[in-house]
Amino acid sequence: MPDGKTRCAWCGNDPLYRKYHDEQWGVPVADERELFAMIVLEGAQAGLSWLTILRKREGYRRAFDGFDPEIVARYDARRIERLLADPGIVRNRLKVESAVRNARGVLALRDSPGGLGAFLWDFVGGTPRQNRWRSLPEIPASTAESTAMSKALRKLGFGFVGPTVCYAFMQAVGIVNDHTTDCYRHAEVAKRGHAWRAAARHSTA
Repeated sequence: MPDGKTRCAWCGNDPLYRKYHDEQWGVPVADERELFAMIVLEGAQAGLSWLTILRKREGYRRAFDGFDPEIVARYDARRIERLLADPGIVRNRLKVESAVRNARGVLALRDSPGGLGAFLWDFVGGTPRQNRWRSLPEIPASTAESTAMSKALRKLGFGFVGPTVCYAFMQAVGIVNDHTTDCYRHAEVAKRGHAWRAAARHSTA
């Protein structure tokens, strides 16, 4: 890379992709709205490239009311038709309708301790899993944990949450650290994970 930093092979040279890799991918997320946003975006990616979704992310944020699950959960048929005419998002009916169902699932989880965040993070015991993959081919497309997450989310009515989508989501929100060990972000994200673990222990002490 021009800046001399080694990055994960998948992020390439696109400035938007590199910024996402450098600043967001793999950083632990607890905020309900941001977790919901990533569930919607990862589901929208199915069959497409992540760069396509990144380029539409602000369009999604605008179209889906800042990813506020309380608002999205109330979308009716007329609002869905408006979304399907919006060029700022992926205009796939099944994906749009699943985003609305997913918002309703998020609200249903508010009845559980810790809500959506606790539900999702419980699949790794509440703290980020630090993997040490040396190269991209070593990284799995799905795991036992992502398969379990997929089944649990589907039971709650979520859509576009297959095991592969769930694993991509887990990577994105830092539930697992899948930066390759030669990537400069691996150590930085690991430090975030250790801080997360320490904070979790302190909160339960």
